[in-house]
Amino acid sequence: MGFEGLGLSEIALQAIEKAGYTTPSPIQLQAIPEILNGRDIIGQAQTGTGKTAAFGLPALEKIDIEDRSTQALILCPTRELALQVCNELKKLSYGKRGLSIAAVYGGESIMNQIKDLKRGVHIVVGTPGRVIDHLERKTLQLDGIKMFILDEADEMLNMGFREDIEHVLTQAPKNRQTILFSATMSAPILNITKRFLNDPVHVKITKKEVTVDTIEQWYYDISSSNKLEAMTQLYDLNELKLCLVFTNTKKKADEISEELRAYGYKAEALHGDLKQSARNEVMTKFRNGHINMLVATDVAARGIDVNDVDGVFNYDLPQDLENYVHRIGRTGRAGKTGKSFTFFLPGERYRLKELERFTKSPLKRGDAPSKKQLVDFKKTKLVDKINALAATDALKPFEALLEEYVEKGIDLKVLTAGLLQMVLKDISTVEPERRPRKEGAYSERGGNDRFGDRRSSGGDRDSRGSGDRFGDRRSSDRNSGSSERSSGSRFESRDSRPGSNERRERSGGYERREGGERREGGERTERAPRPERSESRQPDANMARVLINLGHRDYVKPRDIVGALAGETGIKGSDIGHIDIFDKHSYVDIPKSDIDRVLDGMRNNTIKGKSVSLEVQQ
Repeated sequence: MGFEGLGLSEIALQAIEKAGYTTPSPIQLQAIPEILNGRDIIGQAQTGTGKTAAFGLPALEKIDIEDRSTQALILCPTRELALQVCNELKKLSYGKRGLSIAAVYGGESIMNQIKDLKRGVHIVVGTPGRVIDHLERKTLQLDGIKMFILDEADEMLNMGFREDIEHVLTQAPKNRQTILFSATMSAPILNITKRFLNDPVHVKITKKEVTVDTIEQWYYDISSSNKLEAMTQLYDLNELKLCLVFTNTKKKADEISEELRAYGYKAEALHGDLKQSARNEVMTKFRNGHINMLVATDVAARGIDVNDVDGVFNYDLPQDLENYVHRIGRTGRAGKTGKSFTFFLPGERYRLKELERFTKSPLKRGDAPSKKQLVDFKKTKLVDKINALAATDALKPFEALLEEYVEKGIDLKVLTAGLLQMVLKDISTVEPERRPRKEGAYSERGGNDRFGDRRSSGGDRDSRGSGDRFGDRRSSDRNSGSSERSSGSRFESRDSRPGSNERRERSGGYERREGGERREGGERTERAPRPERSESRQPDANMARVLINLGHRDYVKPRDIVGALAGETGIKGSDIGHIDIFDKHSYVDIPKSDIDRVLDGMRNNTIKGKSVSLEVQQ
């Protein structure tokens, strides 16, 4: 059956066609006719099943546009989901002139939302806390509510919104129609349905229908220290273009995104500490393909609706089995295939069977790619690309240039080797290593090699609170405060790695100074800003010293500078050299070959929301 058999109006069918929908999903087939008939609904469906249209289309059909009061209220657990639902409804309301839809949520000015509500909004989509704010201010009236929708009710309860939900429900008219969607039917959810729904119809999409066949699921037994390396190699070997990386904490999301940028990947973090404007900017970049890897927490990822995601990495195992389905459901959408890669630490392997039982689908065991595989792959891909170009006329303009070089006496072997060095400079022909950070390349992770040193007493406790639960737990760490440990992560000690101490002691090495010296564990003791670079660090002839007009008073940190330069100019984070941050300004070493594009890329740009100017020092 198509949408035309569900009882929708001609205008709605035209909007559906314009939105690109062709065939209703199972949840839409079951829910739309019942909602149009005025029945209360309990919908059990996961993310990615089309539930927004399942409740959104009937809601739009029931709105009286001539009546400017709020007639439908949709509660969502997060700002991202509220915005997604709002945008989807606007898309589905094509042709309904005068219909007004608005999203209300925390993190943005409430005054702008009040202005919208005063003009009259037919459908309000919001988070529980902000909806209550508007109810208390009397800027949102529920007297005219015909339909009350709870989207992802289980997630709202998990986030502690039960009292808020019940409070809002009691404010709405009793003769309203109530629709509740939830991935699970826990006792608290069932309690809400008994109290607030009237003779509901239960529509359900089974787990088998949720875990789609278009997702190829892989798992890897891997140590904490090898996760990042394995992820980047899998990304390259599978030729992924747009992928999501899931971590269990906000701090880990920041750390991983920073590491990825340092290795030349276009990556950003998405989590609850970002302001809404920053979240919107990150999501716009991701949707447009300006960033390829989005590192997110589960809560922040609610509401991400991007059809072209071709890979999902479970960098940290989800703490809730339901979240595994939510995560991998971000790929393999709209008839496209996708892949998921799940990393198991030592001691976590027992959870594999739990995941397989829960999803009713097996995960394939994979081995982390060897460095030789990666090198061979890149060599083969280069040959394939050249052969593909040779089959077209794309090489003809360059044949004349080649003859010109030969006439000038340039040896073809030397020329070819030079071009190969430029194209394949990140790999070695013999057992290559992933390109290490240059001396001075920054990492916030307490240490200054790739994963940092974790052993010194008084070490940076925050840096441990991020996802890896099995590692070296020394007495000095156990005695440090418990609040930082509560996020559950443990990093393994890296001290045994050859050269780790040597790296820290090298002048101009990995220790970034922010007007003061960082101790081994990542803590900073303040000292007066130095008027010039330390004499022990010899300047690199290939690097240029650049003055930036922002410093400590602007709350700028090395990671902000690295992130801005890498993200806005395309320079690799690992190519950025030493950074000195003073009170009112900073210095950063940039490869001379990249100076022009850095200056051009940062022109009229900002760091931490402040206008930035760069000046090359002689």
